[in-house]
Amino acid sequence: MSALSSSEIRQLEKKHAQLLKEAFQLSKSNRQLSDQKYAEAHEIERKLDNAK
Repeated sequence: MSALSSSEIRQLEKKHAQLLKEAFQLSKSNRQLSDQKYAEAHEIERKLDNAK
């Protein structure tokens, strides 16, 4: 059984997708902020992997 509920997992997946989208958009104008968004998305990925 995972430590996160299915609704929490869905929220994290949605946040992950949003961060990746923002990071891609920022990669065209502000590389530092883009890298920050990718790092946040990576942290969420790790949480999701641990939950499964």
